[in-house]
Amino acid sequence: MEKLKKLFLSFVLLSVSTIMYAQTEIKGTVVDAKGETVIGATVMEKGTSNGTITDFDGNFTIKVKEGAILVFTYIGYQTAELPAQQDMKVTMKDDAEVLQEVVVTGYTTQRKADLTGAISTVSVDEMAKQNENNPMKALQGRVPGMNISADGNPSGAATVRIRGVGTLNDNDPLYIIDGVPTKAGMHELNGNDIESIQVLKDAASASIYGSRAANGVIIITTKKGKDGKVKVNFDGSIAASFYTNKIETMNASEWGRAYWQASVNDGLNPSNNNLGYNYDWSYDAKGNPVLNGMTMNMYLDENASVRAGDTDWFKEITRTGIVQQYNLSVSNGSEKGSSFFSIGYYDNQGTIKDTYFNRLSARANADYKLIKDIVVIGENFTVNRTRGVDAPGGVLEHALEFNPNFPIYAENGKYAQALGAYSERENPLSMIDNTKDNKYTQWRMFGDVHLSITPFKNFMIRTTLGMDYTQKEQRFFTYPIANGKVMRTDSAVEGKQEHNMRWMWNAIATYNLEIGKHRGDAMIGTEINRQDYKMYSSKRYELAILNTDYMWPSAGAGRQLADGFGEGFSLVSFFGKINYTYDDKYLASFTIRRDGSSRFGSSNQYGTFPSVSAGWRISQEKFMESTKGWLDNLKLRYSWGQTGNQEISNTARYTLYKAVISTGLWGSGQAGTSYDILGSNGGYDLPNGYVRNQRGNDDIKWETTTQHNIGLDFGILGNEIYGSFDWYNKKTKDILLLMDGIAAMGEGAVQWINAGEVKNNGWEFTVGYRHALPNGFSWDINGNISKYSNEITKLPETVAAKGTYGGNGVKSVVGHAMFSQVGYIYDGIFKSQDEIDNHAIQEGAGLGRIRYKDLNGDGRITEEDQDWIYDPTPAFTWGLNISLQYKNWDLTMFWQGVQGVDVDCRGYKSQTDFWANSAINVPYLNKGVRVLDAWSPSNPDSNIPALTTSDTNNEGRVSSYYIENGSYAKLRTIQLGYNLPKQVVSKLYLDRIRLYASAQNLITIKSSKFTGVDPENPGFNYPIPLNLTFGVNVSF
Repeated sequence: MEKLKKLFLSFVLLSVSTIMYAQTEIKGTVVDAKGETVIGATVMEKGTSNGTITDFDGNFTIKVKEGAILVFTYIGYQTAELPAQQDMKVTMKDDAEVLQEVVVTGYTTQRKADLTGAISTVSVDEMAKQNENNPMKALQGRVPGMNISADGNPSGAATVRIRGVGTLNDNDPLYIIDGVPTKAGMHELNGNDIESIQVLKDAASASIYGSRAANGVIIITTKKGKDGKVKVNFDGSIAASFYTNKIETMNASEWGRAYWQASVNDGLNPSNNNLGYNYDWSYDAKGNPVLNGMTMNMYLDENASVRAGDTDWFKEITRTGIVQQYNLSVSNGSEKGSSFFSIGYYDNQGTIKDTYFNRLSARANADYKLIKDIVVIGENFTVNRTRGVDAPGGVLEHALEFNPNFPIYAENGKYAQALGAYSERENPLSMIDNTKDNKYTQWRMFGDVHLSITPFKNFMIRTTLGMDYTQKEQRFFTYPIANGKVMRTDSAVEGKQEHNMRWMWNAIATYNLEIGKHRGDAMIGTEINRQDYKMYSSKRYELAILNTDYMWPSAGAGRQLADGFGEGFSLVSFFGKINYTYDDKYLASFTIRRDGSSRFGSSNQYGTFPSVSAGWRISQEKFMESTKGWLDNLKLRYSWGQTGNQEISNTARYTLYKAVISTGLWGSGQAGTSYDILGSNGGYDLPNGYVRNQRGNDDIKWETTTQHNIGLDFGILGNEIYGSFDWYNKKTKDILLLMDGIAAMGEGAVQWINAGEVKNNGWEFTVGYRHALPNGFSWDINGNISKYSNEITKLPETVAAKGTYGGNGVKSVVGHAMFSQVGYIYDGIFKSQDEIDNHAIQEGAGLGRIRYKDLNGDGRITEEDQDWIYDPTPAFTWGLNISLQYKNWDLTMFWQGVQGVDVDCRGYKSQTDFWANSAINVPYLNKGVRVLDAWSPSNPDSNIPALTTSDTNNEGRVSSYYIENGSYAKLRTIQLGYNLPKQVVSKLYLDRIRLYASAQNLITIKSSKFTGVDPENPGFNYPIPLNLTFGVNVSF
């Protein structure tokens, strides 16, 4: 027996030795999607208990059999199974359900799987690749149902609309930053500090914020410290900005030829001008005028004060801008608390000369656990200083209009200005020079302190005190202008200060309960909000020294003016919410909020805003078990709710008077007067020197928006394919608007009333596909598309006839989208006398003139021949993000577009297609080069109206000639990044170094029928630049 035991043991040892000899040692590294190492990930040989974990550098070593499969797991990441091979680099993907399991939904958090409302979560990492100053601009095209418009202003200000335009007043959404509500500019927030962004779109999600949530809510959570060692991150980038979308204007020679053509078209002798042009012209054999030659006088005036030039004013006022951005953050965390600190600097020297915006920011977030996690105290605090100089109003329009014949400087060394017959437009460089010192400085401090107490399991009480304070100061300088028609001798300075203080306090209690298949939570709370705004300004004329160090109001010797006002409002709220889930299949939620606002009278001061929602996780049902192999998630959602709007004047309910007594300092010499048609006001005589400027209305009440939402979420093939679909119906009633009074009511008859209704219907669809291959190549491609329709369903006739919200006195906007336009229908141009004779009677008709359709068939073109020509609502909007990664390389492309949208080009097309136009009835301005292709007997195929010195056909009228297809697709960003190898980075005692190059707005695809340069920004707003960026990310 003893020999048999020895023989058996020998056999076992031999077998083990043989197995060990057959094993192979595998080494590799585990990283996340950002390329950062994953510490403590489990690495197992599939089907065995053989395993290991990654070290502090993400490295692992394991001995496995030939052909083994390795299984990689870590909390918060999807499990990966890969064939064992040498020098493996394993990229673990975030587990979508785990990573997004908890979503901030308003005062509390909720599992994403349990959500029953329409909430979009944005990838902050993808947003950061756009290098936008304003994080809201980076959301453009990333959230279905969210429309963002912005120009290229260095400050990055943007207009955000969620699910269309729902009211006739303020349509801005509410922003919640770490629990503190605000509507202040998001361009003042450092996007590098943001951890997550959630967009609450339906009423069920947003109604917890009640009266401020009708336009949607955007919840921003900033970064906090995480458990582990101290982490330091540095991001730096520099970019060059190029003005690529310039309107092509005529040079001096082209302008002279266009003037000649306009004159001969009208039967005038172009040589009879006092513009400095001399023409040699004649007629050809067919009797058509022919320009043989043209010369220009040396000087533009008889005094020889301005030498004739040939200036490209767009070129002179623009430059290559430089954008710099640097961010440094330090984070730390332990079982007793966490902290996060960051500083950032952003500087954008705009593409228009002497315009810029810079921001210096610092942020500190901290949480500390006391008494064994029973008590947690913390704070979130940010301070920003922003400075900038804006472009002078109308400078781009002046760059188009100011005649190219003028040089930059006159003979006296001062800026050349319009003189003689040339129109009164200021030299664009003079405009910039005279406003370059109008620098503003703004300080903004916002944040909160909070305390939470958990006296027993699942029950927590939390209170927060938050504030958002802004102080802005600016001086506006008026300098003398030396030359020309715009000459002025005045000098002045105005000093202005603005203070805006918002503060809030809330107290919230939450309780969570889970019993068997039942899971629920409840919340109740109260909140107080207060906002105060104050403005002071003073202005003084006649300053002896034109130096900004000296130019203060106290240094002036002439007229003076002091101004200022203050206003504010309060909001008190009570709210509650209950969520319930049964068996992870059936979901329900109920929310209610009651708000009281000082903006309304006592009888309507409070409003109640409820919502209910339900969800059904169909994929969890037993009858769906056959789909478990490929269907991971299928959830049906429905919600109904009401939200409010109180964004009106703080004094809307009061009767207001203003003093109009003159001091004589301004030369008016006349004291104001007033009257009341009843002879008294509230039983008191109305003092002389005051006029009423608003009638009070104590009965105005809340706007109410009611919204239905049906949604479907899905995930298949291990959630590699994922997406959602939402349909909504949104209706706003009792819209608040300022209505003009009739003349019989006397002065100041305007009054705030509840009148009007607006509805929006739409749908949103999102889909994505992500996958990783064993060779290290992975991708995540996701896109979205959305559509909405807008309609004003009710509006007082007098308001509709005024055309403020669309339409005009001929056709009411009721039944149409807000801001839709009515106009004449362009029907080509008259190219023969027969066409003129056979057309309806049209005053001003002539060869080369625009022909308008006779819609009512009465044989005469009148205002009755107008129809709907413009709808600002796009057919649909879309976004597409493509993210590719191969080992240390990553490539991202983000496309965004709008399809089927009308663009009103009247503002600039009246200056690029016409020599004279009733919309801009100013002679001798420069024009766009399109006028060189205008119709003439020698150019009979053109559809651009013939040039004329007088618009007898009234072609500046609103017509479909100016409405164009503004569809576009833009490559918003493309970025190529490279993570330096770990062995290189470790030698520098760093965790990560990533280098990248990117371009923003590199490609624009637009309709072939669009005649402008940028359908996204078709007028004279600050141009959207092309940016080329180089940057580095470092962490250690």
